[in-house]
Formats: sequence, C-alpha cells, structure tokens
Amino acid sequence: MGKYLDELITKKIEEIKKKDNTFAIGKVIAVKEYIVEVSGLDEACFMEKIIVSNNSTGYVCSIGRHSCKVAIVEQNDDIYVGDDAVASGELFKGLYSTDSVGHIIDIFGHDRVTGSSFDNIHEIEVEKKNVPLMDRTAVVRPLETGIAGIDLIYPIGKGQRQLILGDKKTGKTQLCLDTIVNQKDKKVLCIYVAIGKTKKNIVNLYDELSKKGAMEHTIIVAAFNDDPSPLLYLTPYVALSIAEEYMMFGMDVLVVIDDLKRHANIHREMSLLVGKAPGREAYPADIFYTHSRLLEKGCQHKNGGSITILPIVETKGGDATSYIPTNIISITDGQLILSASSFQKGQKPAIDYGLSVSRLGGAVQLPEMKKLGAVVRRELLSYLETRKVYELANEDEMSDELKSKLRKGKAILDDLNQYKYSPRAKEEIIETFTKDVNGLVN
Repeated sequence: MGKYLDELITKKIEEIKKKDNTFAIGKVIAVKEYIVEVSGLDEACFMEKIIVSNNSTGYVCSIGRHSCKVAIVEQNDDIYVGDDAVASGELFKGLYSTDSVGHIIDIFGHDRVTGSSFDNIHEIEVEKKNVPLMDRTAVVRPLETGIAGIDLIYPIGKGQRQLILGDKKTGKTQLCLDTIVNQKDKKVLCIYVAIGKTKKNIVNLYDELSKKGAMEHTIIVAAFNDDPSPLLYLTPYVALSIAEEYMMFGMDVLVVIDDLKRHANIHREMSLLVGKAPGREAYPADIFYTHSRLLEKGCQHKNGGSITILPIVETKGGDATSYIPTNIISITDGQLILSASSFQKGQKPAIDYGLSVSRLGGAVQLPEMKKLGAVVRRELLSYLETRKVYELANEDEMSDELKSKLRKGKAILDDLNQYKYSPRAKEEIIETFTKDVNGLVN
C-alpha cells in the first residue's frame, strides 16, 4: 500500500510541475436518484471519472449537447443541485490485488466481509480491448465439470461460453458451484460474479465453497442488492478484466456470472433514468451490445491461457424464447437448459437433455468420452421420447424389446443423477455408462 501511495504522490508532483493538474469544474443541474446531470464539463469524455460534491465518485455515462450525465458509483453524502462536479481527466477504473484470491471483494479492492482494503493494490480498467482474432486459437481442451450429464453429453471446453438457463430454484447456481469445486488441483482460477445477491446469500456460498476447499482457487466478486445500480452494472466488466490479467499470464480462468437477467434489468433502469429511448420490453437499443462485448472476453489465447464463461439467466415459466435469453443464446456457444418439472421429479441436475445444446460438442472431448457420449445421448433422447408415449401404459402389454429399451434408458437417466458437490472423475463416468449401454458401443 505504501508503494502505491508513493507512486501516486510522485505522479501528482510531476503533474504540478508540468501544470497538468488543472481540472474542469461543472455544476450539478439535476439529480435523478443515482444519475446526476452536470453542466460546464464541455471536454468530459465517456467513462471519465467525476468527483461530485468532494465526496462522491461517478463516471460519465451519457453526453448531451449542453450537459453530461454522471452515474454515481460511490456516494458518501447527499448531492444537491448547485454542487460542484470536478472532471478528473482520467478514465474511471477499478482496483484489484492479487491477494484477493480466497476472498469476497468488490471492484474497489475492498474485502466485502471485513471492509478492509488489500495490500499490493493496483488500478484495473473497467473494460480492456478485446483480444484480437489472430491471438485466439481453437477451443479444444475440455473443462471437466465432474457432472456426468455435461462432460459426457454436452461438454464445455476451456475458452467456451456456455449459457445456464432455467427458472428460479432449478439448480442453476449449484451446477456452477459444482463445476468450481471440481477445478481443485486442476490449475484453473475461478471467479464467481454475484450481481444483486444478498450479503447473507453470498456469505453462505462462501462458507460452502470453503468447506469443500474451493476458495483456495476462487475469487468472489460481489455487488450486493443494496449497492448502487452503477456498481452492479460495472461489476461483471471489472471481473472479466481481472480474468484477462490472469489469462495473459497463461492461466486458465473460469468465470461464472450470476446472473445476466438481473444485469439487463439494471441496465434498463439506468438507461431510462438517463433518458435513452426504450425499445422492446423497455430495454434500450444497446442491450445486445452490452452483453455481447462482455461475453466476447471468453476465448482460448495463443499463449495457452483461456477464459471460460458460464453466464446464468433466469427465466419465467420455462420460457427460453423471451428477449434476454434469446439475445444471450445467440452470443454463446451453447446452452444448458434446466427444467423445473424435472427438478420437481427429483432429477438433479435438472438438465433438459432434449433442448440443451453444446455447439462445440465432441471437439472438446477425449476420444473415449466422445464415442461413449454419442451413444448415451442417442439412447437417452430415444428413451425420453418413448417414455412420453408409454408413461401410463401397462408394462405387461409391452414387447420384450420395448421393455428392454425403457429399462436401459431409465438406467442411464438414473446414473445421470448426482448429489451436489459430488463430482465424478472421467474414468468413473466412462465405467458407469459403458455398463449402461453394454452391447451398443462398438
């Protein structure tokens, strides 16, 4: 911390010598909750850091002909019309420390449990430039989740973006937590991004991951439900910037964003306060770009590092065709859809194996998993279709062939069930399902 302060003081002294320490000062002319309209900052740029009333910090989120609008991220006192607003001349940035691994943090380098700041802190951009296409390579390495239904049927590769979609209380977050726990001793850094969750919820999640030894390789970047909306909006962007720093050192990073539907609602709320024209479902016209530039960070870098992103989106009534889910489906490399009806029947994880998709599929699987997975998926989907037709039929009236097919399909479905925090090694998955489809694998 002392080194950082010394560098800051040295920088300010140099600015004074060069006479670069002059700042534009504007006046607050309107206040709408956390959006402040300021006049007099004619040279302000988008995302520039603004100090309002000496205590509060925000960034320029909209620029008009005669004024600009500032989103307040840290408000330490009430803001009134006529207060001063000072342009800092620098972009709004977050703060991060490598000591954050194993902690719940915010984008300013604070521990959200103790409220203290970390040492070895440095500035980090809210959004870095995207990795050029020429610096990306094919996604071919598997990210082992330990969940048989994923690793075998809908695999995820390192560098992939796989959407987790489902109604409330269908196990979306738990599926991601199981994946985080399974990365222990696999040299994968995990970043769990919580958007608008309660503090109690995140502390419970932290305790569970700690008991499983997963916090040793995990950072929880949290914006609680009572934090300002601009802070909630920026949190996933800063989390991806942190992930990029590690990727550039050749590390594999797994980022879970929980969840993007809440993030979309925050963006809509802020856009309406700023005065943007509402579009479909009152979302602004740039809602697709808001999420596409975020998820574009997921990739396999040529240096060997990667960022794998698992965004979560909550649906209502199992409707995966609504605005936000379809937007994100079109951005990601596949989706795992969780079914409320399957969850209620006791199928866990409650993956809808008929509707889920992995666009990379066998390209990120080991040869033996790829060969077995193709047979298991075919048999499972055939069983699920047949079960719909014969669910209420009398078994005594069925042919021996049909009985065998239903028994084999039920055995596969039963073996796909897993308790939470009970990951399976690939050898166990192969052994279990080879027995289930015995005679079908050539």
